[in-house]
Amino acid sequence: MQLEAWLALGAAMVLVAIVAVRMSYRLGLPSLLAYLGLGLLLGESGFGIQFDNAELAKTLGWLALMIILVEGGLSTNWRHVKGSVPVALSLAVIGTSLSIVIVGGAAHYLLGTDWQLALLLGAILAPTDSAAIFSVLRRLPLPNRLAGMLEAESGFNDAPVVILVLALSGSHHTIGNAALFGTIAYELSVGAVVGLAISWGGAWVLRQVALPASGLYPLAVMSLAVGAYGGAILLHASGFMACYLAGLVLGNARLPHRPATLGFAEGIAWLSQIGLFIMLGLLASPADLPGQLVYGLVAGLVLSFVARPLSVIIATTGFGVSWKERAFLSWAGLRGAVPIILATVPMTVDLPGADQLFAAVFVLVVVFTVIQGPTLPWFARKLQITEEGRATELGVEAAPLEELKADLLQIKIPENSRLAGVEIFELRLPPGAQITLVLREIVGAGKAVEKKSFVPAPTTVLQAGDELLVVTTAVDREVAERRLRAVSRQGKLAGWFGERGD
Repeated sequence: MQLEAWLALGAAMVLVAIVAVRMSYRLGLPSLLAYLGLGLLLGESGFGIQFDNAELAKTLGWLALMIILVEGGLSTNWRHVKGSVPVALSLAVIGTSLSIVIVGGAAHYLLGTDWQLALLLGAILAPTDSAAIFSVLRRLPLPNRLAGMLEAESGFNDAPVVILVLALSGSHHTIGNAALFGTIAYELSVGAVVGLAISWGGAWVLRQVALPASGLYPLAVMSLAVGAYGGAILLHASGFMACYLAGLVLGNARLPHRPATLGFAEGIAWLSQIGLFIMLGLLASPADLPGQLVYGLVAGLVLSFVARPLSVIIATTGFGVSWKERAFLSWAGLRGAVPIILATVPMTVDLPGADQLFAAVFVLVVVFTVIQGPTLPWFARKLQITEEGRATELGVEAAPLEELKADLLQIKIPENSRLAGVEIFELRLPPGAQITLVLREIVGAGKAVEKKSFVPAPTTVLQAGDELLVVTTAVDREVAERRLRAVSRQGKLAGWFGERGD
């Protein structure tokens, strides 16, 4: 096939995948199912495209997972998750370890799998999938603490599990006994140091240098995060830990054009997901899947109804997590791209039974995604843990005015924000901050909507959907942002209620 034909096919697949996102959103399903289906359709039993290179699939899968983790870190609000980090680390370490042991033991004693493959299965299925978590849970109005637990857990648990899978497959430089635990400790700690050092240093440099074009900031931020991954790998450390922490630091640093950076990263992450799942669908052999249906279902039942709940209960003990939150955490342990990517590792070293293991993991992910994905919103409402009507976070776009030592903030008031109905003087912004322009949608006589900009008066009443242009000195910017967030959440009496906007 010529290059032009491949380009046309690739463009068509991306467009179909974008349409599939809308359909999966309505059904409450992670879009990975549509992408896997496209891959199967294009594969050997469909259009006949042959792809059986497990080594290439693993390499491309690693790169896609890196980008997904970076985007997850960039879009995670540290103020929301910082209180959840201890319990998330417990879930990522203690919970993951318990899940590996329980699933591995069940595979050995119930399904007759030898210990190496049984523990491999447990390790492959242990991590929650960051792409599935980010895509499904961000549509739910969960409390910040609960959402933070799931997001941080999905970001932290990939790195140690990757090391375990490589070791159990025999493709790691060390395996067994204290050497393995020492390797895990070294790779995670050094990866964390590399990620934090590069992101902190990079953020400092970007704050000092005014780049000539706004489009350069997203490129710089993504390059720093990818550089953290590469730097950690060169030191034989965990690149996944490095890139996730780099994304987390850069996403919460005071950098210009943050929304543009997030939009750029989100687009690349979507493209990575599309390519990743289609590739994994191509790699799967439809003829092998029915034979592993029972194996996959049994393993999935043990994982979903035994291993995940027990690991959540034990890992969250002592952290003040309610039983309702534990129930939701247990059901929200979504599996997706990560287990399928990890299942390619034994295939690259020709481990006996690796093909059947890949097919079983593929079946399990598809079946239990269909079951868990659509039921999560219903389950959350049944447990009464959602915060319906909660004001969403303000989208703040900042552009530096270096000569004036000031910033421009562009703020859109979301639906359900308590900013709506507040007069501008009631905001009580610091002296160095001023709302200079309001862009508002006006409904005409013929019900046509047009946008009108005007300079507000102190008594101008803000409305949902208004876009505000705020000029603030660099010194007062943080105070102004905190005040706007506080009023958005609790109204003009936010300070009376103890809300500071942190």
